[in-house]
Amino acid sequence: MAKKASSASKRGKETVSTESREAIESQIQAFLASGGEIEQVPKGVSGQTNTSGPKHITLGKKPRA
Repeated sequence: MAKKASSASKRGKETVSTESREAIESQIQAFLASGGEIEQVPKGVSGQTNTSGPKHITLGKKPRA
């Protein structure tokens, strides 16, 4: 039977999560205050700029020279 997480460990995760969230928020505010801008990218748009080239990988063989 699996042990349930103790309430102390749950509180620890919430604390870390809250601290992380606060750290990210302060970094965002500092970025915006320094003149940075946040660009909203539409859903489905890829960040890849180069889609040409091999579409597969070769395992165990040396590349041809």
